[in-house]
Amino acid sequence: MTATRLEPAEPLRGSGVALERAILDSLDDLEGALRLETLGENEFRAGNEHSRFGRAFGGQLLAQAMLAAASTVDGQLPHSLHAYFVRSGDPEVPLHLSVERTRDGRSMSTRQVTVRQAGREILTAIASFHANPAEPELFEAPSGEVRPEELPLLQQWVAYAPEAMRPTARKWIDMPPPVEMRIGEAPTFVVPGRDSGVRAHWMRLPRGIGDRPVAHIAMLAYASDYLLLDMAFRNHPEPVDHRGFVGLSLDHSIWVHRAVRFDEWHRYTQRIGAVSGHRALVHGTLHDLAGHLVASTAQEVLVRPVPR
Repeated sequence: MTATRLEPAEPLRGSGVALERAILDSLDDLEGALRLETLGENEFRAGNEHSRFGRAFGGQLLAQAMLAAASTVDGQLPHSLHAYFVRSGDPEVPLHLSVERTRDGRSMSTRQVTVRQAGREILTAIASFHANPAEPELFEAPSGEVRPEELPLLQQWVAYAPEAMRPTARKWIDMPPPVEMRIGEAPTFVVPGRDSGVRAHWMRLPRGIGDRPVAHIAMLAYASDYLLLDMAFRNHPEPVDHRGFVGLSLDHSIWVHRAVRFDEWHRYTQRIGAVSGHRALVHGTLHDLAGHLVASTAQEVLVRPVPR
């Protein structure tokens, strides 16, 4: 990977700079996509956030599936979601979400969610809910972790993108995700390179969203889809790049271990689990500023040469 070191960014929240305004606009856009229209007892319709990838973002579909399932459950919060991306979604076509009430128990419930576009299934997921006490908790205080204010913004790395990759990299500035991200190295879609081992970045929403527990969990699920695929490119045993290879997320799992406040900082530590043939497995853990383990993730991805 690039050995370049960047200076930490100035505080973004409340700065009024163009990037903050763009990220806030993206959050407004996402919140619009997460407002589900109720069509029936277990049926919902939703739109899409503006596309920055040419297809519906998987994290958006995860969040929408979780919200649809949660709207049919009382007194319990989501603690896990396991989803398969069946086919790519079109960001211009509305979504239809169907919820199957698999089980309702005294402390746990299960839902299955199917997301369709124009009658075609694009995502299927199972979500589980639990009325869980806050204690006991296994906790180890962090030591030696780089704090978010000590790191540059992801967008600062765009200046180092090769000329051929700059138009794609610029999208992270012109149409940024609705999340403030700080990271100590350039992702491979900005500056190509290979490295091994774990990588961590910090992320949070650009503003508060109130005391809405399910919304915070859904937003965390949304953001948990970022940079996992990039880890497969970064840790791949062979030279791969985003021009000669295609990368796709096949599935996504998230386990929520405790209450979430995603308008506060979370450290997302990602590590490669396996690379075999065209598939790779990536794991992640999300800790809050105090060091509590908030959530864990796993995603299998596809990385294969572009057909010639």
